[in-house]
Amino acid sequence: MAIDMNIHKVLVISDLDLLVHQVEGEWATKNSKIFPYLHHEQELRKRLMKIEFRHVPRIQNEFADALATMSSMIQHPDKNFIDLIPVRIHNEPAYCAHVEEETDGKPWFHGIKEYLAKGEYSEH
Repeated sequence: MAIDMNIHKVLVISDLDLLVHQVEGEWATKNSKIFPYLHHEQELRKRLMKIEFRHVPRIQNEFADALATMSSMIQHPDKNFIDLIPVRIHNEPAYCAHVEEETDGKPWFHGIKEYLAKGEYSEH
């Protein structure tokens, strides 16, 4: 996708320490199932100006956990495809001191799921 979007510099953040060390060539790969992925990664390196891999411990990777949770809630007819989820990074953090219990009987993520399905926010 980065190549299709004409992006030349990529930062890959992973909570898989083993993977990061293997693609960086710091650790040898013994599992033959990983070879195709490493070969693909080497081909990508040739097409990008810069690709950097960084390990972030899973406990510090709340963003990935949130995306994984959202992706597990989305059902797409083609199991090998999922629509892009636009992500905006804001300059200031958002705070919430108190969350009221929903009175409509819908789960807390209902609004998020509706936004992902329709691409727009509900009036309420």
